[in-house]
Amino acid sequence: MKYQAKLTALSQATECIVIGVYENNEFSKSFNEIDLTTQGYLNGLIQSGELSGKLGQTLLLRDLNGISTKRVLIIGCGKKGELSERQYKQLIQNMLKALKDANIREAVCYLTEVEPNNRDLYWNIRFAIETIEHTNYQFDQFKSKKAEPISLETLIFNTDCQQAQLAIKHAQAIASGVKAARDIANMPPNVCNPAYLSEQARNLAEKSTALSLDVIDEKMMAELGMNAYLAVSRGSSNPAYMSLLHFNNAADKNTKPIVLVGKGLTFDAGGISLKPAADMDEMKYDMGGAASVFGTMKAIAELNLPLNVIGVLAGCENLPDGNAYRPGDILTTMNGLTVEVLNTDAEGRLVLCDALTYVERFEPELVIDVATLTGACVVALGQHNSGLMSEDENLVSELLNAAQQTTDKAWRLPLSEEYQEQLKSPFADLANIGGRWGGASTAGAFLANFTKNYRWAHLDIAGTAWVQGANKGATGRPVSLLTQFLINQVK
Repeated sequence: MKYQAKLTALSQATECIVIGVYENNEFSKSFNEIDLTTQGYLNGLIQSGELSGKLGQTLLLRDLNGISTKRVLIIGCGKKGELSERQYKQLIQNMLKALKDANIREAVCYLTEVEPNNRDLYWNIRFAIETIEHTNYQFDQFKSKKAEPISLETLIFNTDCQQAQLAIKHAQAIASGVKAARDIANMPPNVCNPAYLSEQARNLAEKSTALSLDVIDEKMMAELGMNAYLAVSRGSSNPAYMSLLHFNNAADKNTKPIVLVGKGLTFDAGGISLKPAADMDEMKYDMGGAASVFGTMKAIAELNLPLNVIGVLAGCENLPDGNAYRPGDILTTMNGLTVEVLNTDAEGRLVLCDALTYVERFEPELVIDVATLTGACVVALGQHNSGLMSEDENLVSELLNAAQQTTDKAWRLPLSEEYQEQLKSPFADLANIGGRWGGASTAGAFLANFTKNYRWAHLDIAGTAWVQGANKGATGRPVSLLTQFLINQVK
């Protein structure tokens, strides 16, 4: 879809205009203007009860006297001053559905007059676009019957300020990154394996002069001593690949990079500690961290942010096999710490610990790892908030601020030294699980042992990377959060 921001007079001939109305007979500016032009026609609809302003209500009017536009779509906005962010997104979705149902190709949106609590015009426009793109998303590559094309081609926001243009620019780049993340994550695991992840990274790198790619294969991993990463991969016939996307776009090319590390388990059967069969198909989403890093790198390349960023896609597959690693094995990680494997389904932290050690060589400004790491995080936070762990107060504050700005929500979980006690092993430096209690925090505590040489934060997205049920699919989270965080680094 195309998005524009320009002032459009209500008297101008257009295919459709969209205006808002509140409950309790409180009208928006455009509603009042059309009501005056039509000699009280809209107010008459209010008085008759045909139009109430109730949140999400839609009414499509045609050929109003004195109005050049063919159709006027009225959207109920609820009580004035009480519109929440979530309700605003629902309002935009209802608008989109009404425009689609009416087969409208171009509309002028006057909902720029309607702002949720504590948000501004930039937010209004940006999140309208992001909501529309997210709602329009279709993944039908493997269906013989494709989705019907969307009739709506252009949406024009009634404003011409610089803030609106910036909102469109940011929204389109982030929406593009979210779509890329969803596309990769939704791919079936017989297509999306570690080699496929690497191939997608290569395709992305070829499209931007600021991007380059390095790929670490299993032979190189062995030479580097990445034994924990390799152990997880041993049960699969698909070899592991760690793909590193370098975005070198800061004015000073020697600026220390921000590093994003994404867990990329393209399928996780649990290994010898086999998962239950129910819903195991969803374990193709265990590479949601790598998908979100990929989407973020795409977004910042489109925005051409003046930053140095490295995106790491830690691709691997965890399957049971005669060569698979076992409970009871002791692994020597890249940084020299030994790990006793108590559960082969706690594999993501074994891949990540070597990846987090590897990125030390870049002398990073900071590192954020993103991983569908623990079911315990889903139990704690549900599917609404990603779990955030870090001992760096400033980094926590910056990430939570980005989460608030984007509504890509995150909640801080504890990472105190008590959780290290649960990881003690009588045979090795660490165990790879810490028992039943506090599983999200013990996983974060495990990773903390490999991040002592730089600023670091961990995002557990096990509850937010995909949704279940009839409409199951990848969400593209936390691309919005990460991209906003990086935009803020420029500021």
